[in-house]
Amino acid sequence: MRDLDRKIELFRALFPRLSSFETNDWEENFLVEFTHDSTSIEGNTLTLIETKMILTDAVVPSETSLRELDEVRGHADAWQFVKDCVRGGKPLSETMIKDIHERVLPARGAGGVYRTVPVYIRGARHVPPNPRRVWDAMKDFVYRMEHDSFTDAIEKAAWIHAEFVKIHPFQDGNGRTARLIMNYHLLANDFPPTSIKLQNREAYFSALEEYAIQENLAPFDTLLRENMEREMDAFFTMYAQHIDLAELRQTYPTLEPLAASYIDDAY
Repeated sequence: MRDLDRKIELFRALFPRLSSFETNDWEENFLVEFTHDSTSIEGNTLTLIETKMILTDAVVPSETSLRELDEVRGHADAWQFVKDCVRGGKPLSETMIKDIHERVLPARGAGGVYRTVPVYIRGARHVPPNPRRVWDAMKDFVYRMEHDSFTDAIEKAAWIHAEFVKIHPFQDGNGRTARLIMNYHLLANDFPPTSIKLQNREAYFSALEEYAIQENLAPFDTLLRENMEREMDAFFTMYAQHIDLAELRQTYPTLEPLAASYIDDAY
Protein backbone atom coordinates (compact mmCIF):
# COMPACT_ATOMS: atom_id res chain seq x y z
CA MET A 1 0.00 0.00 0.00
CA ARG A 2 1.40 3.36 -1.03
CA ASP A 3 2.10 5.73 1.81
CA LEU A 4 -0.87 8.04 2.52
CA ASP A 5 1.35 10.86 3.80
CA ARG A 6 3.16 11.01 0.47
CA LYS A 7 -0.14 10.93 -1.39
CA ILE A 8 -1.36 13.93 0.58
CA GLU A 9 1.86 15.76 -0.31
CA LEU A 10 1.37 14.88 -3.96
CA PHE A 11 -2.23 16.09 -3.82
CA ARG A 12 -1.08 19.44 -2.44
CA ALA A 13 1.46 19.73 -5.24
CA LEU A 14 -0.93 18.68 -7.99
CA PHE A 15 -4.23 20.32 -7.05
CA PRO A 16 -3.11 23.91 -7.84
CA ARG A 17 -2.22 22.76 -11.39
CA LEU A 18 -5.84 21.94 -12.21
CA SER A 19 -7.71 24.36 -14.44
CA SER A 20 -10.60 26.34 -12.98
CA PHE A 21 -12.98 24.04 -14.87
CA GLU A 22 -11.31 20.92 -13.44
CA THR A 23 -11.27 22.37 -9.93
CA ASN A 24 -14.96 23.27 -10.06
CA ASP A 25 -15.78 19.90 -11.62
CA TRP A 26 -13.90 18.01 -8.88
CA GLU A 27 -15.51 20.08 -6.11
CA GLU A 28 -18.99 19.63 -7.60
CA ASN A 29 -18.48 15.89 -7.94
CA PHE A 30 -17.33 15.68 -4.32
CA LEU A 31 -20.35 17.71 -3.19
CA VAL A 32 -22.75 15.31 -4.91
CA GLU A 33 -21.02 12.14 -3.71
CA PHE A 34 -20.48 13.43 -0.17
CA THR A 35 -24.09 14.56 0.13
CA HIS A 36 -25.40 11.30 -1.29
CA ASP A 37 -23.16 9.13 0.90
CA SER A 38 -23.81 11.10 4.07
CA THR A 39 -27.59 11.31 3.71
CA SER A 40 -27.93 7.73 2.47
CA ILE A 41 -26.00 6.38 5.44
CA GLU A 42 -28.79 7.87 7.57
CA GLY A 43 -31.56 6.30 5.47
CA ASN A 44 -32.22 8.78 2.64
CA THR A 45 -33.39 6.77 -0.38
CA LEU A 46 -32.51 9.23 -3.17
CA THR A 47 -30.03 7.80 -5.67
CA LEU A 48 -26.74 9.39 -6.64
CA ILE A 49 -28.27 10.56 -9.93
CA GLU A 50 -31.29 12.03 -8.14
CA THR A 51 -28.99 13.82 -5.69
CA LYS A 52 -27.04 15.23 -8.64
CA MET A 53 -30.27 16.42 -10.28
CA ILE A 54 -31.24 18.35 -7.15
CA LEU A 55 -27.84 19.89 -6.45
CA THR A 56 -26.44 20.66 -9.89
CA ASP A 57 -29.43 20.71 -12.23
CA ALA A 58 -31.96 22.34 -9.89
CA VAL A 59 -34.44 19.62 -10.82
CA VAL A 60 -36.46 17.80 -8.18
CA PRO A 61 -37.19 14.20 -9.22
CA SER A 62 -40.83 13.19 -9.18
CA GLU A 63 -42.18 11.68 -5.96
CA THR A 64 -39.28 13.09 -3.91
CA SER A 65 -40.44 13.60 -0.33
CA LEU A 66 -39.99 17.00 1.26
CA ARG A 67 -37.96 15.43 4.07
CA GLU A 68 -35.44 13.81 1.74
CA LEU A 69 -35.24 16.95 -0.40
CA ASP A 70 -34.51 19.03 2.71
CA GLU A 71 -31.84 16.54 3.84
CA VAL A 72 -29.98 16.84 0.54
CA ARG A 73 -30.27 20.61 0.27
CA GLY A 74 -29.47 21.09 3.95
CA HIS A 75 -26.32 18.98 3.73
CA ALA A 76 -25.13 20.85 0.64
CA ASP A 77 -25.76 24.19 2.35
CA ALA A 78 -23.87 23.04 5.45
CA TRP A 79 -20.91 21.87 3.32
CA GLN A 80 -20.72 25.26 1.58
CA PHE A 81 -20.84 26.93 5.00
CA VAL A 82 -17.98 24.72 6.20
CA LYS A 83 -15.83 25.62 3.19
CA ASP A 84 -16.59 29.33 3.57
CA CYS A 85 -15.66 29.29 7.27
CA VAL A 86 -12.41 27.42 6.59
CA ARG A 87 -11.48 29.91 3.86
CA GLY A 88 -12.22 32.69 6.32
CA GLY A 89 -9.82 31.17 8.85
CA LYS A 90 -12.53 30.62 11.45
CA PRO A 91 -11.69 27.93 14.03
CA LEU A 92 -14.04 25.04 14.70
CA SER A 93 -15.92 25.94 17.88
CA GLU A 94 -19.04 24.91 19.74
CA THR A 95 -20.94 27.80 18.17
CA MET A 96 -19.70 26.77 14.74
CA ILE A 97 -20.86 23.19 15.30
CA LYS A 98 -24.33 24.47 16.19
CA ASP A 99 -24.32 26.67 13.08
CA ILE A 100 -23.41 23.66 10.91
CA HIS A 101 -26.14 21.55 12.50
CA GLU A 102 -28.68 24.34 11.96
CA ARG A 103 -28.01 24.05 8.23
CA VAL A 104 -28.12 20.27 8.28
CA LEU A 105 -31.65 20.52 9.74
CA PRO A 106 -33.10 23.57 7.99
CA ALA A 107 -36.54 23.28 9.63
CA ARG A 108 -37.14 26.38 11.75
CA GLY A 109 -36.12 25.91 15.38
CA ALA A 110 -34.88 22.32 14.93
CA GLY A 111 -31.19 22.91 14.27
CA GLY A 112 -28.38 23.92 16.61
CA VAL A 113 -30.32 23.01 19.76
CA TYR A 114 -29.06 20.30 22.12
CA ARG A 115 -31.48 17.49 22.80
CA THR A 116 -33.63 17.49 25.92
CA VAL A 117 -34.70 13.85 25.63
CA PRO A 118 -32.82 10.54 25.97
CA VAL A 119 -32.03 8.78 22.71
CA TYR A 120 -31.00 5.34 21.53
CA ILE A 121 -28.83 4.64 18.50
CA ARG A 122 -30.65 1.87 16.67
CA GLY A 123 -28.60 -1.32 16.43
CA ALA A 124 -25.86 -0.08 18.76
CA ARG A 125 -24.93 -1.18 22.26
CA HIS A 126 -23.71 2.28 23.21
CA VAL A 127 -26.29 4.53 24.85
CA PRO A 128 -25.53 8.28 24.57
CA PRO A 129 -25.37 10.31 27.78
CA ASN A 130 -28.47 11.55 29.55
CA PRO A 131 -29.64 14.90 28.11
CA ARG A 132 -28.74 16.63 31.39
CA ARG A 133 -25.11 15.73 30.71
CA VAL A 134 -24.96 16.86 27.07
CA TRP A 135 -24.06 20.48 27.80
CA ASP A 136 -21.06 19.50 29.98
CA ALA A 137 -20.05 16.74 27.56
CA MET A 138 -19.90 19.23 24.69
CA LYS A 139 -17.85 21.70 26.72
CA ASP A 140 -15.41 18.89 27.48
CA PHE A 141 -15.42 17.83 23.81
CA VAL A 142 -14.44 21.32 22.65
CA TYR A 143 -11.76 21.62 25.36
CA ARG A 144 -10.23 18.28 24.36
CA MET A 145 -10.44 19.20 20.68
CA GLU A 146 -8.28 22.24 21.47
CA HIS A 147 -5.87 20.68 23.97
CA ASP A 148 -5.48 16.91 23.42
CA SER A 149 -2.48 15.61 21.48
CA PHE A 150 -2.87 13.44 18.39
CA THR A 151 -0.49 11.64 16.06
CA ASP A 152 -1.56 13.76 13.10
CA ALA A 153 -4.50 15.67 11.64
CA ILE A 154 -6.17 12.50 10.37
CA GLU A 155 -6.22 10.86 13.78
CA LYS A 156 -7.66 14.06 15.26
CA ALA A 157 -10.32 14.19 12.53
CA ALA A 158 -11.24 10.59 13.37
CA TRP A 159 -11.48 11.45 17.07
CA ILE A 160 -13.61 14.55 16.43
CA HIS A 161 -16.09 12.44 14.51
CA ALA A 162 -16.12 9.45 16.87
CA GLU A 163 -16.33 11.45 20.10
CA PHE A 164 -19.07 13.70 18.73
CA VAL A 165 -21.35 10.83 17.75
CA LYS A 166 -20.62 9.16 21.09
CA ILE A 167 -22.11 12.22 22.79
CA HIS A 168 -24.95 12.44 20.23
CA PRO A 169 -25.75 15.98 21.34
CA PHE A 170 -28.65 16.63 18.97
CA GLN A 171 -31.91 14.76 18.63
CA ASP A 172 -31.32 14.26 14.89
CA GLY A 173 -28.61 14.93 12.32
CA ASN A 174 -25.64 13.89 14.47
CA GLY A 175 -24.03 11.62 11.86
CA ARG A 176 -24.22 14.18 9.07
CA THR A 177 -22.88 16.88 11.40
CA ALA A 178 -20.04 14.59 12.55
CA ARG A 179 -18.91 13.95 8.98
CA LEU A 180 -19.02 17.67 8.25
CA ILE A 181 -16.98 18.73 11.29
CA MET A 182 -14.51 15.92 10.60
CA ASN A 183 -13.96 17.43 7.17
CA TYR A 184 -13.86 20.93 8.66
CA HIS A 185 -10.76 19.87 10.58
CA LEU A 186 -9.20 18.21 7.52
CA LEU A 187 -9.72 21.26 5.29
CA ALA A 188 -8.47 23.64 7.99
CA ASN A 189 -5.23 21.65 8.14
CA ASP A 190 -4.71 21.60 4.35
CA PHE A 191 -5.94 18.04 3.88
CA PRO A 192 -8.39 17.01 1.17
CA PRO A 193 -11.94 16.24 2.31
CA THR A 194 -13.18 12.68 2.39
CA SER A 195 -16.57 10.98 2.09
CA ILE A 196 -17.38 7.80 4.02
CA LYS A 197 -18.92 5.62 1.33
CA LEU A 198 -22.39 4.16 1.65
CA GLN A 199 -21.07 0.68 0.79
CA ASN A 200 -18.77 0.87 3.86
CA ARG A 201 -21.68 1.62 6.19
CA GLU A 202 -21.45 -1.60 8.20
CA ALA A 203 -17.70 -1.30 8.83
CA TYR A 204 -18.16 2.38 9.59
CA PHE A 205 -20.81 1.83 12.24
CA SER A 206 -18.83 -1.06 13.71
CA ALA A 207 -15.71 1.12 14.05
CA LEU A 208 -17.68 3.89 15.75
CA GLU A 209 -19.24 1.37 18.13
CA GLU A 210 -15.77 0.07 19.02
CA TYR A 211 -14.76 3.59 20.03
CA ALA A 212 -17.97 4.29 21.92
CA ILE A 213 -17.75 1.07 23.96
CA GLN A 214 -14.00 0.42 24.23
CA GLU A 215 -12.48 3.90 23.64
CA ASN A 216 -10.54 2.23 20.83
CA LEU A 217 -10.12 4.72 17.96
CA ALA A 218 -7.85 2.49 15.86
CA PRO A 219 -10.55 0.79 13.73
CA PHE A 220 -12.13 4.09 12.71
CA ASP A 221 -8.76 5.76 12.19
CA THR A 222 -7.76 2.88 9.90
CA LEU A 223 -11.06 3.00 8.00
CA LEU A 224 -10.69 6.75 7.49
CA ARG A 225 -7.13 6.43 6.18
CA GLU A 226 -8.08 3.62 3.81
CA ASN A 227 -11.02 5.67 2.58
CA MET A 228 -8.80 8.70 1.95
CA GLU A 229 -6.23 6.56 0.18
CA ARG A 230 -8.82 5.21 -2.26
CA GLU A 231 -9.97 8.74 -2.99
CA MET A 232 -6.41 9.91 -3.57
CA ASP A 233 -5.82 7.02 -5.98
CA ALA A 234 -8.92 8.01 -7.94
CA PHE A 235 -7.85 11.67 -8.00
CA PHE A 236 -4.36 10.96 -9.32
CA THR A 237 -5.68 8.58 -11.95
CA MET A 238 -8.17 11.21 -13.11
CA TYR A 239 -5.64 14.04 -13.31
CA ALA A 240 -2.46 12.17 -14.19
CA GLN A 241 -1.94 14.43 -17.22
CA HIS A 242 -1.01 17.27 -14.85
CA ILE A 243 1.84 15.34 -13.22
CA ASP A 244 5.16 16.86 -14.29
CA LEU A 245 7.89 14.41 -13.31
CA ALA A 246 10.73 16.77 -14.25
CA GLU A 247 9.34 19.48 -11.99
CA LEU A 248 8.73 17.02 -9.16
CA ARG A 249 12.29 15.80 -9.51
CA GLN A 250 13.42 19.34 -8.71
CA THR A 251 10.87 20.33 -6.09
CA TYR A 252 9.63 17.09 -4.48
CA PRO A 253 12.13 14.37 -5.44
CA THR A 254 10.72 11.87 -2.93
CA LEU A 255 7.34 12.04 -4.67
CA GLU A 256 8.60 11.27 -8.18
CA PRO A 257 8.34 7.44 -7.98
CA LEU A 258 4.82 7.67 -6.53
CA ALA A 259 3.73 10.13 -9.22
CA ALA A 260 5.27 8.03 -11.98
CA SER A 261 3.21 5.02 -10.89
CA TYR A 262 -0.01 6.94 -11.61
CA ILE A 263 1.22 7.98 -15.02
CA ASP A 264 1.99 4.33 -15.78
CA ASP A 265 -1.50 3.36 -14.57
CA ALA A 266 -3.19 6.03 -16.69
CA TYR A 267 -1.47 5.21 -19.99
